[in-house]
Amino acid sequence: MKHPERWRYSAVLLVLILALAASMLAGLAIGSIAIPPGEVVRTLGHHLAPGLVDGSGSTHVDTVVVQVRAPRVVLGAVVGAGLAVVGMTLQALVRNPLADPYLLGVSSGASVGAVGVLVTGTTFLGVASTSVAAFVGALGALALVYALSRAGGRITTTRLVLAGVAVAYVLSAVTSLMLLLADSGDRARQVLTWLLGGLGGAHWDALWLPLGAVLVGLVALLAHARTLNVLLAGDEAAITMGVDVDRFRAQTFVVASLLTGVLVAVSGPIGFVGLIMPHAVRLLVGGDHRRSLPAAALTGAAFLVVADLAARTVASPQEIPVGVLTALCGGPFFLWLIRRDARRAVAGGVA
Repeated sequence: MKHPERWRYSAVLLVLILALAASMLAGLAIGSIAIPPGEVVRTLGHHLAPGLVDGSGSTHVDTVVVQVRAPRVVLGAVVGAGLAVVGMTLQALVRNPLADPYLLGVSSGASVGAVGVLVTGTTFLGVASTSVAAFVGALGALALVYALSRAGGRITTTRLVLAGVAVAYVLSAVTSLMLLLADSGDRARQVLTWLLGGLGGAHWDALWLPLGAVLVGLVALLAHARTLNVLLAGDEAAITMGVDVDRFRAQTFVVASLLTGVLVAVSGPIGFVGLIMPHAVRLLVGGDHRRSLPAAALTGAAFLVVADLAARTVASPQEIPVGVLTALCGGPFFLWLIRRDARRAVAGGVA
């Protein structure tokens, strides 16, 4: 990376970090009870450094900031970062700008596993039951997509995407069927709310698993960022450079499934974050995954924190599921992306 590029990348990262910090501060301060940003900072400072910051403020403010809003804001940042990183990775693996966890059926598989636990009330692994079931569902869906798209010992991008779409539709139907067969109306409503995607149930105990998964997954993907870059040139080019493409793709799909399963378990299926953020990040820092993966994590985190803030304030005291807002943002973007690619194809044909 040349010096001007390094300085530019550092400046972009700094702006993204400041944007994430500002969005999280806004998420802690704004709500049905408005709290001055200075009071929020003082409250957080007291908990992080109790000997250095005065803690004589309102107990009510402390409860709202630390116990109610902070877990939700942190979870939003974690989920947004994870979904953006998974989307960036999948788009490189299949070399398709429309790829995200939903397109390849991964999120639908995670939803089947999680909904199965929620509908039946199973708690075979305690609080981790939903996360484990979601991961198993995501991994099973991806294995099915992988098997369906494999022909002649090779996997093509077109077959992979088509198989992913087909599996996603089937698994969505299975989820709907389980919802209809739920033996409790209250449980069915709980599952339906979860399926819309939201962060309203966030609490500190539920944060550590997704936070750990995102950190470990990001480090693992960064360690193989150069290989992801090579894959962008095509399987043949990667093979000539010594990359075991099928093995690397399978291993990376497992990492993507793990991340998706854990994130879907705690937030429900929140769509389009993994589709929109990678494209925005490439415009800022380019396609080198050594730079784009950290930038995607920061951008996705800030985006989902802001989206969740809008979800709980736009129609206050009612709350809009954040998955609905991300779909409203992502749908038009998806259509624009298709039209842009069509224009490029026409221009290429003319040329």
